[in-house]
Amino acid sequence: MTASLPLWLATAILVKVESKGPVFFVQKRVGKDGKPFSAYKFRTMVQGAADKGAGLFIEGQDDPRITRAGRFLRRWSLDELPQFINILRGEMSVVGPRPTLLYQVEQYDQFQRRRLEVKPGITGWAQIHGRNVLSWPERIEYDVWYVDNWNIALDVEIILRTFRVLFQREGLYAGKEKFLIRPQDEEPR
Repeated sequence: MTASLPLWLATAILVKVESKGPVFFVQKRVGKDGKPFSAYKFRTMVQGAADKGAGLFIEGQDDPRITRAGRFLRRWSLDELPQFINILRGEMSVVGPRPTLLYQVEQYDQFQRRRLEVKPGITGWAQIHGRNVLSWPERIEYDVWYVDNWNIALDVEIILRTFRVLFQREGLYAGKEKFLIRPQDEEPR
């Protein structure tokens, strides 16, 4: 992590120079066994973005609430770097289902709750199979499959395939029909 500090510093400066507001976006998410925690990301949207139009839904790469720096950070998933803080705190893992919002967990059925049996991750089985173009039920299926089939070799495969996904533009932004997101949630991913 020490070797990445220059990248963190450059990213923080980029976020701060381009728009007013904090460098980090902090949001309550739900982790293993349903335990809430504060997830960290570099801020990619203008301050107060949820109040400026479409609520939380990202309208695509041309969404006016996403800053120019934010587009770059999202494209290369650099906005996720601060989640290594969550890993160091024991709240997340490198690989696992993406951390979810409390209101979503409150709507889970028994099958969907199975994704909370492992720590959430920065990348996961669903991310390498479509990222944001997957519907919520499709993501759940991939996440539960991961829970049922977890092993070290699978995590290594996911990490390696994640690098390939980063160089593809597909799946970064989804259509509105893929999500049920409420305006107060702020900055989705």
